[in-house]
Amino acid sequence: MLHILEPGLKTTIQDTGRFGHYHMGVPPSGAADKHSFLLGNALLGNPPDYAGLEIMLEGPVIEFRKKTVIVLTGAPAEAKLNGEKLPLWQPVAVSSGDVLAIGKIYEGIFTYLTVSGGLATPEMLGSRSACFASGFPGVLGRKLLKGDQIPLNEPLPGVHRQVGRSISNEMKPVFSRQLDIHLVLGIASERISDEGLTGLLNNEWKIHPQSNRVAYRLHGERVRYIQEAAPFGSGNSPGNIVDIPYPIGGVIVPNEEELIILLNDGTGGGGFVTTGTVISSDISVLSQARPQAVVRFHAVTVEQAFQLRRQKEQLIEKVKINVQQA
Repeated sequence: MLHILEPGLKTTIQDTGRFGHYHMGVPPSGAADKHSFLLGNALLGNPPDYAGLEIMLEGPVIEFRKKTVIVLTGAPAEAKLNGEKLPLWQPVAVSSGDVLAIGKIYEGIFTYLTVSGGLATPEMLGSRSACFASGFPGVLGRKLLKGDQIPLNEPLPGVHRQVGRSISNEMKPVFSRQLDIHLVLGIASERISDEGLTGLLNNEWKIHPQSNRVAYRLHGERVRYIQEAAPFGSGNSPGNIVDIPYPIGGVIVPNEEELIILLNDGTGGGGFVTTGTVISSDISVLSQARPQAVVRFHAVTVEQAFQLRRQKEQLIEKVKINVQQA
């Protein structure tokens, strides 16, 4: 069991997300930086969907009440186990009574705590991920609070062989304030002028402080609409279209001076011009970016998007193979 002595700024339970319910208004949720989260589970030999903790900006103080093996991944953070510095990206054995204190996160937004065997919290619609907007009960619908007790599954057999093993620096994500983000153009991009698409791709965009797990707002150059009336039934603004379902990663252009990119807790649809979608493997990168970080967009084809995703998947598969051979 995890006993939450101090909850930190915003610590939630997340896994790889819930799927098949977005059309009913329930977003997938799940780890914002899925790549770091999956690497944590891979280092422990866990299945990819085992739930862990997502820690935002300043972490919790946790007492372990079970002997197990843990690993911290994601954004670099101050972390101490019983007062001794704890490395990230390296499985560590803990005993009942040990206390983990996670302080400030240096770069990025989210650090992840994964545990051998995963968390044994309730599921909702096939996932243990917290989602505030969906109104789920208990820890499924809120951040962790002081005094919460989070049950753990039994650690997996042989996991202690992973203690002290790490991954190379080349396999770890980089946390930067200069981001190159790939997107597939489409959806309603015909509502954007050629000049607007050029401005979208050729200029820098800054992440606005009013950004969160629902969506990121970005400000930069003008993205001009075509000089035509909005479609019949969509409203009077040139930024309106007849309502469509939004994809996670959708790049919405609600006005000519702002972009909104939907993330894991994003709304399922609406009536704003949507000019494309950030590729799935870059959502993890974008979700770790802090306000005022600078983003440049690069258009790719669907085939190129699959290739970039496959490169990330191969890194995780390499970790899994190393764990199996230990």
